[in-house]
Amino acid sequence: MHPYQDAARPVAERVEDLLSRMTLEEKAGQLFHSMLMMDADGTPVTETDGSMLPFTTPELVEGRHLTHFNLLGTYGAREMALWHNAVQEMAAHTRLGIPVSLSTDPRHAFTDNVGASFNAGAFSAWPEALGLAAIGDPELVFRFADTVRREYLAVGFRTALHPQIDLATEPRWARQSGTFGADAKLTGELVQAYVRGLQGEELGPDSVAAMVKHFPGGGPQKDGEDPHFPHGKEQIYPGGMREYHLEPFKAAIAAGCSQMMPYYGQPIGTDWEEVGFGFNKGVVTGLLREELGFTGIVCTDWGLLTDAVIFGETHAARAWGVEHLSVAERAAKALDAGSDQFGGEQCPEVIVELVGSGRISEARIDASVRRLLREKFVLGLFDERRYVDPDEAAETVGRADFKAAGAAAQRRSLTVLTNGPLPLTGRPKLYVENVDPAVAAAYGDVVTAPAEADLAVLRLRTPYEERPNRFESFFHSGSLAFEEPELARILSLLATVPTVVCVNLERPAVLPEIAERAAALIADYGAGDDALLDVAFGRGTAEGRLPFELPRSMAAVEAARPDVPNDTANPVFAHGHGLAI
Repeated sequence: MHPYQDAARPVAERVEDLLSRMTLEEKAGQLFHSMLMMDADGTPVTETDGSMLPFTTPELVEGRHLTHFNLLGTYGAREMALWHNAVQEMAAHTRLGIPVSLSTDPRHAFTDNVGASFNAGAFSAWPEALGLAAIGDPELVFRFADTVRREYLAVGFRTALHPQIDLATEPRWARQSGTFGADAKLTGELVQAYVRGLQGEELGPDSVAAMVKHFPGGGPQKDGEDPHFPHGKEQIYPGGMREYHLEPFKAAIAAGCSQMMPYYGQPIGTDWEEVGFGFNKGVVTGLLREELGFTGIVCTDWGLLTDAVIFGETHAARAWGVEHLSVAERAAKALDAGSDQFGGEQCPEVIVELVGSGRISEARIDASVRRLLREKFVLGLFDERRYVDPDEAAETVGRADFKAAGAAAQRRSLTVLTNGPLPLTGRPKLYVENVDPAVAAAYGDVVTAPAEADLAVLRLRTPYEERPNRFESFFHSGSLAFEEPELARILSLLATVPTVVCVNLERPAVLPEIAERAAALIADYGAGDDALLDVAFGRGTAEGRLPFELPRSMAAVEAARPDVPNDTANPVFAHGHGLAI
């Protein structure tokens, strides 16, 4: 037995022993946190068509020495556990047997976006982070994160690529549903509870490491466009609120978050270098490490180095501000900036080339590998936590009490904007749109035409502009206003029958006409039809308060400053609005 394999030895000693035995190629593999998929039966992918993944699992684990992966796709709990164990077994048979660290984007709510989150599937279903912010209860967020931890541990996820603590200050930005809204103080309180729920008081074998994102705050995007794409790369601070966006990250660091992800954004018009944050030494080393004292792992956002094929379409590397550099030069700049790991990349040969040319020292590589190995040891991956029990996974994931807690949170998160006839009584004749008639039948007699109804229940989603690119179509951007002819159709229904309208707020919808004419207006952030109807009929209590304001017009949105919270003129509903029933 080598010293690094001896669980009785101190972690620091085990790390140094393993590091001393590694080839440069094996070290380089640790610097990449790439994607994997699995076959539906729980077996690793051994063939790929290149539409999402350029390499198979054996090529990455055995050939390229990668040991950090995030899983794409939604699967059953038992199958995920079986797959995790198969990948760990593959890694165990490599020369040094370094275990795999498996990560995931959020999986406990309703959004399904391959670039950001997955719907709950087998896991317990809770409101999106915006809904947790609408409730505003740190103790609930702790219980949520602790539930996430238990379900993740059961299938082998050891790193959460969340929480996302950007501030929702630009109403058009696509990523707001994953945030805690516009309030920096509340976000700071909730992220501390979230980190404690995932990691415990300190990182250990029962922890899930929290990769907090997106440092130093990804909310203030120019025109609200997302920096996954070239037209959204600019991040601006016309209101001078840069420090405001940093506040939640200071709270996360104080709570002991294990990892940090810088955003794609390229800061414009500040004293920071105008390059994406993953390449930005003043931000990663100067601000995050030296000023704020963060000592954990810094993993870049996905795809900073190389162009990628996603859904058969080519996307340029998100190397904003350094597009002119070669792949090797980009990697060197990110390492010089202080980044430890490259998200969504799998090119360790570039690191070997940089060291061989003398551009990057092996000691610099060792500094990052040391951090990455340390976490594997602390999480118990070399010891008792390497494998999971598929039977236990099937019993734990989606457990009845976890689902019940999520369902209760869905009801609490609903935000009553106007209450009109609520709570409803009796068994009215109900006309429903975008509501499951079978669910509605438990509350009233469902009819097929508005003219036959005593009441209508209409569920809507925040509007967005369709984008032609398939990957970008998942990121709902652009106008927030209901346009014709859809708006006229909605208003016609509201004029025909008293209507309870529920709008899913993945972004702050512009809905003054709907708010004026609906019999009652409710906001949701991810809630089932039964949750909505329970609240409408007084069988559940809505506690939500708006986590951001709802603007009056797109003109008001366009005139607002993207880094300033709640900056639109004369909003229809103010930040914090919410009524009792």
